[in-house]
Amino acid sequence: MENIYLKIKEIGIIPVVVLDQAEDAAPLAKALCDGGIPCAEVTFRTQAAEEAIREMSEKYPQMLVGAGTVLTTDQVNRAVEAGAKFIVSPGLNPTVVDYCVKRGIPIIPGCSTPSDVEVAMEFGLSVVKFFPAEPAGGLNYIKAISAPYSNIRFMPTGGINPKNVSSYLECPAILACGGSWMVKKDLICEGKYDEIEKLVREAVELVSEARKKLK
Repeated sequence: MENIYLKIKEIGIIPVVVLDQAEDAAPLAKALCDGGIPCAEVTFRTQAAEEAIREMSEKYPQMLVGAGTVLTTDQVNRAVEAGAKFIVSPGLNPTVVDYCVKRGIPIIPGCSTPSDVEVAMEFGLSVVKFFPAEPAGGLNYIKAISAPYSNIRFMPTGGINPKNVSSYLECPAILACGGSWMVKKDLICEGKYDEIEKLVREAVELVSEARKKLK
């Protein structure tokens, strides 16, 4: 798990992708890689998710492809069989977390309260998702909740955008941020992969600048 966490930290911003058509997976993966973020969290909200993960993983093996919005152990199995290297869930489902931990599958469960964080710690996890980040209190809440849990790192997702992502990344408690602004559905549906690549490059610059301040 630690190797996956290190890769996620290095990347800094994890594109959260919703794909309605699996054929969009390969060109999107190319745009992400060319832009400098060889990673995607493909959400299991659509029928195309499983095949999209497979397409990305097989055609762009250098990518770190994960599955998001994973709610069941069956989805875990399908995602991993398709090539997912990590699992992300919106909440902390003990059954799903236990299933992943026992099989050595990296999982980042959603946590928004101290109790959630402590349950994650009981499973031996050191990274959790904070969701929905902005509606749940944003960076100030993370700074407050992280104080008693110095060994936990957060991946805030939900309401993260180019205007606030730098502030999050400058916080030592943040491993990385999840964001969808560079991979919006309308850009994908309209085949605007050049625009996606441009937004990805801009996101890479934001990560770089934030990391300089963190040092």
